[in-house]
Amino acid sequence: MNYPVAAAEAVRREFLTFTLGKEEYGIDILRVQEIRGYDTVTEIAHTPPFIKGVINLRGQIVPIVDLRIKFGLPHPPYGATTIVIILRLAGRLVGIVVDGVSDVVALAAELIRPAPSFSSAVDTDYIFGLGTEGERMLILVDIERLMSSSDMALMDEVAGEAGQ
Repeated sequence: MNYPVAAAEAVRREFLTFTLGKEEYGIDILRVQEIRGYDTVTEIAHTPPFIKGVINLRGQIVPIVDLRIKFGLPHPPYGATTIVIILRLAGRLVGIVVDGVSDVVALAAELIRPAPSFSSAVDTDYIFGLGTEGERMLILVDIERLMSSSDMALMDEVAGEAGQ
C-alpha cells in the first residue's frame, strides 16, 4: 500500500538553501525564478543602503537587495562567487544578493521546528522555522514577509525611477 508514502511526500516542502556568512538559510523554491552571478547594478540615489540598485533583466527593471546589509551583517567585497537570486514576489521580480547558493533541500513537516521567540526589540518575524537535515540546521525565511509591503513599495519606486 503506497498511500502512507504518498501522504508523507505531500507534506514535504522544498527550499533553496543559501549562505550569508557562516549561516545557512532556506527560502521556498517556488519563489525562485533564476540564479545568476552578481553583475554591476545601476545605483539609484536616496535609497536605503540595503537596496544596491537595479539591473535590466531581459527588458525588465529588477531591484537588487543585499541581504547581508538588510540583516545588519558585515558585507564582504563582491566577487566571482557572489550570487543573485531572482525571486518572484507578489507579481514582481526582486533580486537578493547572497554569499552563495548550496542546493535544494526537501524537508518533511516533522523536520521543521517553529522559530524560537526573541525579545520584541529583535525583528525576526520573517523566520518561520528551523529545518534540520542530519546535523545541518537551516534558518527558514518567509521571503515575502522579509520583503515587507513597505520594502516592496520602495522597490517599485526604485524600479519606476530607473525605468524612466
